[in-house]
Amino acid sequence: MALIKLLPRCLFQVAFSISFLLGPTLGGGLKVRFYDKSCPQAEAIVRDTVNSYFSQDPTVSAPLLRLHFHDCFVRGCDGSVLLNSTRTNKAEKDAKPNQTLDGFYVIDAAKAALEKACPATVSCADILALAARDAVSLATGFRKKMNLTKENLYQVETGRRDGFLSKATEAEAHLPSSDDNIAILKANFASKGLDSRDLAILSGAHAIGTSHCFSFEKRLHHHYNGRGGADPTVHPRYAVELLEKCRPGNSTVVEMVPGSSTTFDTKYYELVARRRGLFHSDAALMEDEVTRGYVYSSLKLPASSFFVDFGESMIKMGKAGVLTGKSGEIRKNCALVNH
Repeated sequence: MALIKLLPRCLFQVAFSISFLLGPTLGGGLKVRFYDKSCPQAEAIVRDTVNSYFSQDPTVSAPLLRLHFHDCFVRGCDGSVLLNSTRTNKAEKDAKPNQTLDGFYVIDAAKAALEKACPATVSCADILALAARDAVSLATGFRKKMNLTKENLYQVETGRRDGFLSKATEAEAHLPSSDDNIAILKANFASKGLDSRDLAILSGAHAIGTSHCFSFEKRLHHHYNGRGGADPTVHPRYAVELLEKCRPGNSTVVEMVPGSSTTFDTKYYELVARRRGLFHSDAALMEDEVTRGYVYSSLKLPASSFFVDFGESMIKMGKAGVLTGKSGEIRKNCALVNH
């Protein structure tokens, strides 16, 4: 059972602490401000790097958040999604579900700055977790509204080390699919120590970003699941709108939340409730009592409540399969193992 200490759900309170009683592969050895002595400027360096790219291109937030997700769901949060393929091994980043990943250049820039300031100290896995947090904080507009320059929506527990292995086959086997039903989604999340509520909350990451048509267009056609007819969970009018945008053979991208692809808020849940979620996996949230309940509750509560929930679930996800202590290594280059 998790022991959770919450602060009031208010935008004026930007930090909260959580302590989960989980197994050794779920967060043992992680703590807030892990680098206070070894590299006190570590979080500031990552934050400034993300802010620099975000100020030029706000769309960078979604890819950074997605990188952390895709890392944690394969082998745990060990930076394996960043490793390059070799002559003898096809890595995760080259797996089909990962071929649209982006934002690697931001992680590389942060790593280069950290290696200059504190050589061989901060892991790539921690950079991913910190960059995802900073990206979300910027996408909420929170820091701009509050005139903050050093605070974020939640604290990140650090102390992860980097793994040695990265296999495309594992990414293809373990990453959640946009076509998954609720049973598959719940089982996949449970394997990472996440429950149905976490599933509903973390699906809220779809509030920002875009998707290529090929990721969802098959649910719009009359051969969906071989039963005849389009996916019944998508609103017919929305299906028509998407078909008009996704002409056969093009590489069109569509906003996850139309008109709001760079703003992290609760509009995603409004769309899901109206059968206008882009993916079948979005619509699947309405098939379970817990996930459906969270969707509806998000329509009534302020966005600040969702921000707190999201931070809690991100911290929980960030504990999955971590390497700490003397396990793994601290990579000098996030795309390459040290030896």
